[in-house]
Amino acid sequence: MKRFFIPAIVLLLCQLLTSCEEIIDINLNDADQRVVIEANITNFPNTQVIYISRTVPFNDARPREVVTDAEVQITGPRNNTFQFVYSDQHQGYINRGFTARENATYSLRVIVDGEVYESTETMPMPVPVDSVGMLRENIFNDTYYFATLRFQDPAGVANYYKYNVSVDDKPFKFFSVFNDKFNDGLYVTHQIGSVDDDIEMTSKVVIRRQSISAAVYRYWNEFQSTNPGSAAPANPTSNISNGALGYFSVSSETVYEFDFSTYQEFSIQDTSE
Repeated sequence: MKRFFIPAIVLLLCQLLTSCEEIIDINLNDADQRVVIEANITNFPNTQVIYISRTVPFNDARPREVVTDAEVQITGPRNNTFQFVYSDQHQGYINRGFTARENATYSLRVIVDGEVYESTETMPMPVPVDSVGMLRENIFNDTYYFATLRFQDPAGVANYYKYNVSVDDKPFKFFSVFNDKFNDGLYVTHQIGSVDDDIEMTSKVVIRRQSISAAVYRYWNEFQSTNPGSAAPANPTSNISNGALGYFSVSSETVYEFDFSTYQEFSIQDTSE
């Protein structure tokens, strides 16, 4: 195993706009149609998008049935209400002037065909990263590349982290979630790769690191633990009322950019090799 290091963190102040959208696939094991809400709200001053759809039968060629006539709003501190309107371009409901704040509480309210779906979330404070780097591992004669983020986990506070990854300008994809159950208050390294194992030494990688709530962590942890080959894959536990599938997340987000081609290799040999 060889390790590479970068001298500084590169922080992007989200010029990503709609390119920040991530791709997920939910395994739906329901015979009856249900509403699916995907609301990923962050502290970046970009267009916030909420996706609303209905489940479709397994033999349906459509990945989902988009709902275009829902009523969607978020209420924030001081009862300020923000309306979201449907956009054909985004295939979802957007608000261009809404930016969530750290440590503030927000309530989502969605009405579809007269049914009301609600959820409330508080944005966690971000946990700063103090150094980043790159790790190369050889596993069964195959080479894999990972970004690493090192930070001091706050002691006595339950922290939950979610990572989305874009490789060479491809759409963002969910990679993994972590908690601090076994490393509370310790100096921690998160090793972040790609679900498609497509990171190379010439790759440019963008990582979105989100501090999330326990409920949102549970959703994504169940999502990543689901066996897609099982006969009846389970739906992740939603934090939205009235039987809706999906999630409502209000996260503090930091974006890191990695250019693997500029890294310098140091003569550090892992003693385990």
